This record gives sequence, C-alpha cells and structure tokens, in this order.
Amino acid sequence: MERAGLSSSKSTYKKGFMYYVKRDLFLYLLLVLPITYFIIFKYIPMYGIVIAFKEYNIFAGINASEWIGLDAFKEIFRSQDFIRALRNTFLLNGLDLILGFPAPIILALIINEIKRNSFKKISQTMLYLPHFLSWVIIGGIVLQIFAPGFGLIDTLLKSAGLKTIPFLTDNVPWIFTYCGVGIWQSAGWGMIMYLAAITGINGELYEAAEVDGAGRLRKIWSITLPCIRPTIVILFILNVGKISAIGFDRPYVIGNPEVRDFADVISTYVYRVGIQSTRYNIATAVGLFQSVVGLLFLSVTNFIANKSGEQGIW
Repeated sequence: MERAGLSSSKSTYKKGFMYYVKRDLFLYLLLVLPITYFIIFKYIPMYGIVIAFKEYNIFAGINASEWIGLDAFKEIFRSQDFIRALRNTFLLNGLDLILGFPAPIILALIINEIKRNSFKKISQTMLYLPHFLSWVIIGGIVLQIFAPGFGLIDTLLKSAGLKTIPFLTDNVPWIFTYCGVGIWQSAGWGMIMYLAAITGINGELYEAAEVDGAGRLRKIWSITLPCIRPTIVILFILNVGKISAIGFDRPYVIGNPEVRDFADVISTYVYRVGIQSTRYNIATAVGLFQSVVGLLFLSVTNFIANKSGEQGIW
C-alpha cells in the first residue's frame, strides 16, 4: 500500500507539473530568450576567468597558454598604480553613494507632491532625459560649461570680476564636478522606481492622515517613506554591491591628465594596462577581484539588512 501511495503521489506530481506547464506555456516560452541571453553572454564567458591564472597568448588560445598560478594577482597588488586606482574607485563610488543615492528619493517625493498632471509629466521627462544621453555628449556639455578659459561658468565669473574655479583641472573641484554630473545624469532615471513604489501606497492612508490634521511633510515622513522603505533597502544593497565596480566612460570622458591622481580608476587602469598593453591576464585578474569584492559587499550589506528586520534581496 505504501508503494501504491508513493507511486500515486509521483504520478500526481507529474500530472500537476505538466498541467502548469500546459496552462502557462506562453509564460514559460517568454523565459526562453532571457535565459538564453544569460547562458550565452553571462555564464559561458565565465570560462574566461582561467585567463587570470595563465600567461595568456591570443595565438595559442586559453587551453594551450601556460599556467602561472597567482602571479597576476601578486603583480597587481604590488602595483602602486593599481592601489591608486582601487582607492579612487572606492572614493568616487562612495561619494556617489552618499551624495547620489538620496537624490532620486528626494526627486520622487517632490514629483509625487505635484498636483498638476501636465506639469508632473513634463518634469519627469526633463529629469530622466539625461539618462539617455551618451557620456561623450555629456562630456562635451561639461567641457563647454566647466572648462577653464572658455567655459560658461569661467566666463561669467571673469566678467563679474570674481576668481575662477578650476572645476576640471584641480583634484577637489573635479571630484565634486564628477559626482554632480553623475547625479544629474542618473537621478531622474532612478526616480522612476521610487515613483512606482509610491504609486502602490494605499490612498486611504493619506486620507486618514488628513483627517488627523497631518500636513504634507508629516504624510511624507510617516506614510510615504515607511511604505517605500523596502524598495530603498533593496536598491541600497544593490548599490553597495557595485561599489568596487565603476564604468569606463564617465571617468575617461570627464577625466584628464591634470587630475589623473583621482581620475584613474580600475576601469581606466584595466584599459591602459590590460587592453592597450595586451596584458589580458592582468585585466582578467582585476575583473575577478572586482567581482569577489562586490559579492562580499553585497552579502555583508544584505546580512545586515536581514538582521535589522528589513527584507534583503535573499
């Protein structure tokens, strides 16, 4: 009887699985393309990680290249240029996190308080439009506005008889220019996610707050922010996980030799040492190091969030 019961439960399970597959066939088919994309472009290329442990020769291929163990990692950790690039990466990403992470939240709260729908739509469009601009275009705009000698701000300061500010040629002003341009480019796009979270808040909560005499600031503090807190926590965890990774285009376009001590980050270091010098094992070793550090930060931040009673990403 036990065997009969076991076999019947298995057949029920099989029937149940096929039932759901047939019922949601088109939904499963929709998964084919994204799963194929991740397998081809994310998982299969992981095999290339072994280049970090070999003296890679593009003519011999990965398998025929000589094993060198951890020599590439020893070399990059002894390199002062890599240490400087690593420091700059953490510095710029840390400032982006501190200064840039609250910006889309604040924008979403402001846009949500606008009552006129036409003005709200125009404001949203103008705010997230910079996200679609290439960093090459943004770099040209930055040059026209902040460049010493002929930039718009420099010209206005000179005409007013004031001292000019070296936004692009001095380390400290360049750092804040870099962060400000990044916030301008990305804050409007990040705002969309928070606006979506705010839209899901039950309107009866605001009505009850109005009955109790709560003003706009009190409703934002007591209703809006607590309701979108799970979204804030998840996005914060994801941003912390990317603190060791930095894009190539932004520091490369805005940076220049005058501020190389702070503009040289891991991505530009990999381009200069790994790609231009054809040291592919060095480039792969740096990328693997970035991934491990990012995973570590992501795991620690997620653990802290879970222990604090918030919902993490797993």
